[in-house]
Amino acid sequence: MRGDDAGLTAIEIGLTAAIITVAGSEPRVLTVSDQAALASLPLGPFDPRQHRTLEMGLRAYVSAQTGLSLGYVEQLYTFGDRGRHKQEADTGPHIVSVGYLALTRSTEDDPADDGEGWHGIYRFLPWEDWRQGRPKILDALILPRLIAWAGAPQAESRSARLPGKHSRLRLAFGLDDFPWDEERVLERYELLYEAGLLEEAVTDGRVASTGLDQPLGVQMRFDHRRVLATAASRLRSKIKYRPVVFELMPERFTLTELQATVEAIAGRHLHKQNFRRLVEGAELVEPTGETSARTGGRPAALYRFRRKILDERPAPGLKLGGRG
Repeated sequence: MRGDDAGLTAIEIGLTAAIITVAGSEPRVLTVSDQAALASLPLGPFDPRQHRTLEMGLRAYVSAQTGLSLGYVEQLYTFGDRGRHKQEADTGPHIVSVGYLALTRSTEDDPADDGEGWHGIYRFLPWEDWRQGRPKILDALILPRLIAWAGAPQAESRSARLPGKHSRLRLAFGLDDFPWDEERVLERYELLYEAGLLEEAVTDGRVASTGLDQPLGVQMRFDHRRVLATAASRLRSKIKYRPVVFELMPERFTLTELQATVEAIAGRHLHKQNFRRLVEGAELVEPTGETSARTGGRPAALYRFRRKILDERPAPGLKLGGRG
């Protein structure tokens, strides 16, 4: 380091993976052990001497830490906010982490939802699961606190560069005349963090306490819950214009299983007949001529992803309509 660089903070590039699967109609994320007893996403520092690319480094760390060989991977975002790796008496380099979304098919060998291994995503983001109706936590805990934090709506000038707190709240949580938009997962997380309602805000020193009698979901290590929210937001958006949902499906599946997987990711119920017309009309699947009785009821037709669609259409996806 040169003499004139002595006051600069050391920077380290990290790699973090939100690896998502759907098992038993539940979206799950893979975590690794952590000495602080907090769920942690697989991560590791980028070393250009060992890894030619960032993605190659990520794949190597995931394989070493979990034994999983990744298939579908895409880069999400770079996370570098001050405080994101805050620890007591921390004098180490500031970590700038490149986050990734990875998708994998579930297997019978997937570990249970306890301790290290696969955890239900909605344990960490409970306000995002609308499959059984509007989550009670929204009206009981979240919205009263956020509305008080945002204050009264203010008339914003047209020249205002950024929307105010109340405008952001209306958009993210579907207040007043705005509908709930399942894709705004990250925006909702950011508002909760800024309002000091998440345990991560306490850890980062933003607030002394959340002031809540119970935590809003399960805290994760560092800013890994923010990385997870970013991954969930990207995935909910992407299934509508790319056939990435099939990265989560077995080679052969029923339409009921496909719908359950889409609902698990979207966090909302879909009308059965409308969904079937949507899938068949989009020509995303084709029948195998086989049936399955694994649900225990009447044998159901098995389908597979019609891969030729990738050559026929630039953006084949499931353009989901309104709630079922």
